Formats: sequence, C-alpha cells, structure tokens
Amino acid sequence: MAAVRKPVLLGLRDLAVHGSLTGPGAWTASKLGGIPDALPAVAAPRPVCARCQEPLTLVVQVYCPLEGSPFHRLLHVFSCARPGCGDSRARSWKVFRSQSLQVQEREAQDVQKQENGLIAENWCEGANDWGSDSEEAPPPQLTLDFVHESNCATDVDCTAQLQDLCLRDTVPDAAHSVPPGEGMTLPTVVPQFLPYYICVVDEDDYRDFVSLEHAHSLLKDYQQREGIGTEQLLSQSFSSNGEKYEKTKIKSGDQIFYKFMKRIAPCQEQILRYSWSGEPLFLTCPASEVTRVPPCSHCGGQRIFEFQLMPALISMLQSANLDLSVEFGTILVYTCEKSCWPQNHQTPMEEFCIIQEDPDELLFK
Repeated sequence: MAAVRKPVLLGLRDLAVHGSLTGPGAWTASKLGGIPDALPAVAAPRPVCARCQEPLTLVVQVYCPLEGSPFHRLLHVFSCARPGCGDSRARSWKVFRSQSLQVQEREAQDVQKQENGLIAENWCEGANDWGSDSEEAPPPQLTLDFVHESNCATDVDCTAQLQDLCLRDTVPDAAHSVPPGEGMTLPTVVPQFLPYYICVVDEDDYRDFVSLEHAHSLLKDYQQREGIGTEQLLSQSFSSNGEKYEKTKIKSGDQIFYKFMKRIAPCQEQILRYSWSGEPLFLTCPASEVTRVPPCSHCGGQRIFEFQLMPALISMLQSANLDLSVEFGTILVYTCEKSCWPQNHQTPMEEFCIIQEDPDELLFK
C-alpha cells in the first residue's frame, strides 16, 4: 500500500508590516524580516553569529501550533547577513522553537482585560479540551482544519484546508502607504530586513488555479540552455528500473535539481514550504547529511522535517538599516518530533537546519 503523501502548504509574501504589534496579534502572525516576537512567559531568541559575534538577523518567523497540543508554538530562523560574514555555512544559520501553554496566555489576557474593565473572552475556543501534555503522549499532528483568509496578490482560492499556521492576522489600514517597518521602536544595533506578513495556500489548490504557461516557458528556456530534449531530460530524471540517483551531473543541472524546478514551477514565488513530518524538496543530492540529523538536545528524541525556505525569499529580503544580504539554495528545518517543552521553561530551544547551496542561481532571477 502506497504511503499517503503529507500535505504541503506554501508560504507567500503578503502585506508589509506597519507599526509595532503587541500581544497575540504579534506572535500569532508569521512574517519574513523584522524582529522576533516572543510568546507569553518565553524570552525572544537573540542569537549571535559564531563567526563575527554580532547579532543574527531574523529571516522568518512561523507560528505553527500542532493539533492535539495545548501549546502555542513559534519557530524563528536567523542568519548572519552582515557583509563579509554571512555565508551558507551552518554556523551562520540558527533555528529556535518557542512554546507557551494556551491557558497561560488566556490567564494573562484575563488579567489585562480585568484591569481595563473588559469582559474576558477565550482567545482560543476549546483549549481546555486538549488534555494534559504527558511524556507518553503520541507525537502531535499538524493542524489542517483552520481556514485563514489571505490577501496575497493572486486570485488563488485560499478557502480550502489551510493550516493552523495563522500565517498572518488581519492587518489594519493595510492600504496605508507607510513603508514597512516604520513606527517600530527598535535598537539601531539590531540588523533587520523589512518585515512582511506571510500568507499560506495549499500546494494542490494552487496548482488548480495557476496557469502552467510560465512553467512551460521555464522548462523551454532550461532545455535550450542545456541543449537537451524533453524525452531525454525526463528519462534522465525518472528511472524506469528504480535506479538510485547517480552522482554524475548533467551539465549545470542534475535529476534532483530538475525535480526541484519542476515541483516549484507552478508557484515560483513561494518563499516557504511547510509539511510537518513530510518530505523535504531537495535542491541537490542530500548525500548523508539527512541521515545525520542530530536528536533533540533536550529529550533525545528524533527530529523530523517541518519546513524549508525557498530561493524566491532571497530577493524579498530587503535591508532595513544595514547593507544586509543572504544567499542559499534552500534551508531545511528539522524539529523535535515530540515537540517537547519542559515545564516552566522560559527560553527558546535550538533546533536543526541543513543548508543546501544553489547550483544555478540564474534560474531563480
């Protein structure tokens, strides 16, 4: 029986972030750039580069609670983007996971509302029905039943099975012409990219609505540059007898690279692919690095793939206060399968990422 393919959600750049949000409106929104938001009772990650000892720059923030878990859950990906230091090495990239019990968040809101003379309301209805977070509990599952409205500049119907990433909250005064990031009170020493919200669409739904004309044009350009026909390219990409990937490359592109390009062709503007416990989309041959993903540093459990950053993100990371830039092919993020979180823990837990460099940057420009 064939294994059921895990759903894949695509993150797309949305509206610019204006002003400085506080409370759930800040940390339940996923974004690229800006500064990291903190969950209740958990400090915001402030990592430094192991090479230059300067603060790392936030690349993305992803709000991704898991089904069956009583925790809010936030992932931050950082990189050293300073000139002369930032590169594609692992020491320049860091991933952190933060979690906070939803009951704690509600209690904090209740206190604040009581102080303001307001009637307290549940921020997340049904949170008390999740039960306890025991060590024997099975691994949590990705929530897929939350319908979230997107304001992406496409005509994609985003009403089908959007994940509980809450990849952006409703943005007031979205049409305001203030540059992104204006109004934020930030220390000038903190390097940052201009912040934008991230919206989410289901990959399968997107394919149903997006024309493949651009994909065909891209494939044609690739074939002309490589001097290779469609039949030959397909025969080299998909082996009929189940042979494993050969390490010899076809000029600038190999089978895995072609598979990568073909998969993202319908939506080249995707900046993030989310598939909790799913399969990553490799850009180059993974060799043995995937088999060497270290276990969780706290519980010792296995780490699983959760999401990856895509090449289109690079051109969307615009420096806010320094001459910042990053380069990569794709960043694969692996997190604790159990999503463990010690009781009363107040600091983010570091996770693991794999950096694959871009073998042919020309195709993404």
